[in-house]
Amino acid sequence: MTYRASAPITKQWPHFRFSVEDGVATVTFNRPDRLNALTLDVYADLRDLMGELEYHDDVAVVVVTGTGRGFCSGGDVEDIIGKLLAAGDQRDVLEFTRMTGAVVQRMRELPKPIIAAVNGVAAGAGAVIALASDFRLLAVSSSFRFLFTSVGLAGADMGCAWMLPRLVGTGRATEILMLGEKLPASDAAAYGLGRLVDDEQLAAETAALARRLADGPTFAYAATKLLLTREADMSLQAAIELEAWTQAYLMRSADHAEFHKAFAEGRQPNWSGR
Repeated sequence: MTYRASAPITKQWPHFRFSVEDGVATVTFNRPDRLNALTLDVYADLRDLMGELEYHDDVAVVVVTGTGRGFCSGGDVEDIIGKLLAAGDQRDVLEFTRMTGAVVQRMRELPKPIIAAVNGVAAGAGAVIALASDFRLLAVSSSFRFLFTSVGLAGADMGCAWMLPRLVGTGRATEILMLGEKLPASDAAAYGLGRLVDDEQLAAETAALARRLADGPTFAYAATKLLLTREADMSLQAAIELEAWTQAYLMRSADHAEFHKAFAEGRQPNWSGR
């Protein structure tokens, strides 16, 4: 049973494509003429969707991708700079930057794995959304660009200065975020940002990974994601204690009992996510 408020789950998301099939939710940015640039409405809907997905009992894993040549080219210059920054006051701008950060926070707090299928350009906020995912499959032709300093803004945006050093190290993160240069998929993969996939195999590889996650021990996956996120700010002593409590809890779970039964019977476990 999922406990949630009486307000219904949102059925339609008009600013991107959203579908659920056999436990896999797919978010597809759908502005190919603008390399899937994010408008204020896309940001807001993405923030709200990531908050709702925890309560989708029919969703075990989330895939984020784009249409056309781009994964996501970041914030739309006309929609955001042309409207918000030109007409809004300081409070409006702060509310906007907090909203974009909330997208990442909810992605990291969602107790379900997120796969970024990076099919093309991932720039600015698009690069950060890929960074905030749990898995990144990188088409050979794709690229990253954390271009914030190139437009006169801090290279640290939406939490990327917290996440990127943990993936690639402080030295490489400093170079990537300060210089804002294009990072080809081959270099990104070599740095540990994701797994390189031939362009024509991206959809199939994404579907295979999503299927593996959706059919696996989802309760254990949720616990693992929580620990990876929470332990980043903990001492080793606190992390070990948290892991001890979590592991003791999961040792009494239905999935762990099913593993033991399946092992004794010489078969594969039938995971229930409980």
